Amino acid sequence: MAVTRPDELTVMAQEELNAACALTWPELKRITPWGDSFEGFAPSGRTVEIERRYLWALDPEGAIIVEVEVRDAAAREGVETRAILHAPS
Repeated sequence: MAVTRPDELTVMAQEELNAACALTWPELKRITPWGDSFEGFAPSGRTVEIERRYLWALDPEGAIIVEVEVRDAAAREGVETRAILHAPS
């Protein structure tokens, strides 16, 4: 089954979010607040920009929000996904 153009951005965003959330809690704390962006290639071959953001959450206090955005500026398409990570108990 082929993945459509907007769907490939969703798949890419989820894969990047999974990678971003795979950091350990001490690693996450060291880099929060922080963000970066870089160019990559979607499976279809088009160039996309991928951005990761690590932010302190206000609610629940002490949690970290991880956001990932994948966008194709030329096509004016983009997808954003996020997760809230809590300190281990």
